[in-house]
Amino acid sequence: QVQLVESGGGLVQAGGSLRLSCAASRRIFINSDMGWYRQTPGKQRALVAGITSGGSTHYADSVKGRFTISRDIATNTMHLSMDSLKPEDTAVYYCNAHGRVNVEGATYAYWGQGTQVTVSS
Repeated sequence: QVQLVESGGGLVQAGGSLRLSCAASRRIFINSDMGWYRQTPGKQRALVAGITSGGSTHYADSVKGRFTISRDIATNTMHLSMDSLKPEDTAVYYCNAHGRVNVEGATYAYWGQGTQVTVSS
C-alpha cells in the first residue's frame, strides 16, 4: 500500500508564504500525474494546481501567479510553493496522484492525508 505523505501546512499572515510537500513512492511519482487540491467545510474538493508526469503544469485562476507546483525527482517529492497568501486560501490541502493502468481505461488514484493551511488577515 502506497503513501502520499504531506507536510508544510501551518498558520501564516496574509501576504506570507508556505511550501507544501508531498512525498510519494518512486513508482507512483514517476508514472503519475499529480496535483494539489483544497477543501473547506461544506465545499467540494477543488483542484489548485496540477503537474503531469511529463512536467506540464496548470493552475486554478485564483492562485495563478502566486502558487508554483514542482516535482523533485531526486526525492520523489511534489511541492507547492505558495506566495502572497490570502485568507481565502485557508483550507485543507490534499496531495493527489493518478494515472491509467491499461488502455481499457482502468485508473488508480491516491490521496494524501491533508495538511491544514490557515491564513490570517
